[in-house]
Amino acid sequence: MSKVKYYYDSETLSYRKIERKKGRQIGFISLFLLAALFFAGIIWVVIINIPSIETPKEKRLSREYSNLKLQYELINKKLDEATLILDEVAERDNNLYRIYFEANPIPEEQRKAGFGGVNRYKNLEGYDNSSMIIDTHKKLDVLTKQIVVQSKSLDEIAELAEEKEALLQAIPAIQPVKNEDLTRMASGFGYRSDPFTKARKMHWGMDFTAPRGTPVYASGDGKVTRADNGASGYGNHIRIDHGFGYQSLYAHLYKYNVRKGQKVQRGDLIGFVGSTGRSEAPHLHYEVFKDGVRINPINFYYGNLSPEEFAVLLEASKQENQSLD
Repeated sequence: MSKVKYYYDSETLSYRKIERKKGRQIGFISLFLLAALFFAGIIWVVIINIPSIETPKEKRLSREYSNLKLQYELINKKLDEATLILDEVAERDNNLYRIYFEANPIPEEQRKAGFGGVNRYKNLEGYDNSSMIIDTHKKLDVLTKQIVVQSKSLDEIAELAEEKEALLQAIPAIQPVKNEDLTRMASGFGYRSDPFTKARKMHWGMDFTAPRGTPVYASGDGKVTRADNGASGYGNHIRIDHGFGYQSLYAHLYKYNVRKGQKVQRGDLIGFVGSTGRSEAPHLHYEVFKDGVRINPINFYYGNLSPEEFAVLLEASKQENQSLD
């Protein structure tokens, strides 16, 4: 039941009942509804815009996220650049270094093999940018594996290079008597007439005629295994083991300048020309062995002869004359 309100009328000196006008009531109701609608609109606008309104903490986290995303993009770019550089190194490794040192190229599938088996990136799944993070980790893992493969290959190449250098130094590649000290190249490798029996037989080395006392030089790096006159027919002689299956022999010496067990280098003075043992005149009898088999020494004089000098020596070595031992 609504309350009845009165007001005091000074003219009649009595209380009179307040009569509410319907139009005024409708106005108040309309104003109330309009205000309610206005505030409801404000509230609705606020509600739909709440996601775009960030707190200071959210703003900081958003900046960190954007920076992190940028860093991942930069890392991916650097990984791609590093992969290209490594691909170039791998190409040179396969097509230059490994071919030069006679090593088999590393297959492409071995260089860029992935990682099979369990999912290595399961803990990175379920995030907004999981695909980007997983892709970055995959690139990094593959690149790391490629670096390991390439590093092992370069270690192998370095080892082969050292062996190659040692081989090049070990090969008996120079003439054991200098050209200016030679009287002549008396006899070459092949069938020759024996100076004592006059019978045709195999001559297993090359004879260099020179005056007694002419210096004799080691034709390659190695170790002296013999320096004695205990072998039949050779007289005073020296044998050098060069490694890699190579050996050289210097016979009919006047005297030695080395001893057994001594290490020598190519060009070292090891003895002097003589005519000891089964020899007709002062000369050096020189032989080369590969894996225990005598081979023609003429193939190993590229170290100290010019093409013209080698051509002359080659022609002289082919003549089937009489040997001096």
